[in-house]
Amino acid sequence: MSFELFCRVVDNFGDAGVCWRLARRLAALGQSVRLWIDRPEVLARLLPALDARAAEQTLEGVRISPWDQAEHALPPRGGVVIEAFACVLPPAYEAAMAGRDCLWINLEYLSAEPWVEGCHGLPSPQANGVPKFFFFPGFTSATGGLLREPDLPARRKAAQAQDRDERLRALTGRSAGPAADDDALTVLLFCYSDAPLTGLQAALAGLERPVRLLVPGDRPPAVLHDQGGLRIVPIPFVPQTRFDELLWCCDLIFVRGEDSLVRALWAGVPLVWQIYRQAEDAHLNKLEAWLGRARWPGPAAELIRAWNLLDDAAVARTLPAALAAPIWSDWCARSRAWSAELADRSDLGQDLLDFCMRQRQTR
Repeated sequence: MSFELFCRVVDNFGDAGVCWRLARRLAALGQSVRLWIDRPEVLARLLPALDARAAEQTLEGVRISPWDQAEHALPPRGGVVIEAFACVLPPAYEAAMAGRDCLWINLEYLSAEPWVEGCHGLPSPQANGVPKFFFFPGFTSATGGLLREPDLPARRKAAQAQDRDERLRALTGRSAGPAADDDALTVLLFCYSDAPLTGLQAALAGLERPVRLLVPGDRPPAVLHDQGGLRIVPIPFVPQTRFDELLWCCDLIFVRGEDSLVRALWAGVPLVWQIYRQAEDAHLNKLEAWLGRARWPGPAAELIRAWNLLDDAAVARTLPAALAAPIWSDWCARSRAWSAELADRSDLGQDLLDFCMRQRQTR
């Protein structure tokens, strides 16, 4: 089948990250894939081989084209058009879909809310007669699942069998600390600019065990500094294809947005998620739904709530509690178990392909 995926970059890297990962997955499944994106320069940060000024390129089996060219393009006859995150298709392209026997997919944002299961796969009648359906990523078998490559667990196992400090040095050029310091906690910090970093600094600096805090970018926020057993380790921004390797070097992961959350789940280690903020705190309801699915130990859940409420004092109080025995070992065990449970289900790319093929067969 021919898939054309439309992506508008609203903020940060999440939109481009999810769309590119889905495009790669569909191409790996043997499909013809084209990605239309309005800000290729953002995708280039995740995909260094991409020339953001090129009229068109093919990388990893995916044709990548600037959004504005779609106004003069024809949809693939009998193909699938994916509108990622309600981005709204170019008017001329949308108008042409009716005469090209297309299938239209509205790919939604990831959510753990119960209502998603009832809406996943529902038709969305359109005035032009093109069959359109809602497709929801999610954490249960009643949703479209999560993006995952089939060899991911095996690659993680093989990587983690090797020395962590050597892996980290090869990946970033930086060391997490002396090899003899086996008790050191390696933490990745990937957060939004409003994260409660003062509370994080106080909590990590006050721990009895040494901490290596990996911070992407050459200039960590000024509030973060070496103190006590805490060492700040600036690391370069890694390409998307190697982000998993970075996560596999860590004991605790602070992530943000959608794509990074899913990859942290596949790492199978404790994570703290900073959800994208929405008007009227609508994101907090989504966070609670996710915490209900995650079933982390109580102190870990309280830490994640404090992190998303931007409460420095609460973070300084709850983080040490979440890292203390036996909570920490319970959190680690639950992280491994949930990752394995999610991996037992089909991934989003395969589910989407199967869904589209079924729709074709019933028409």
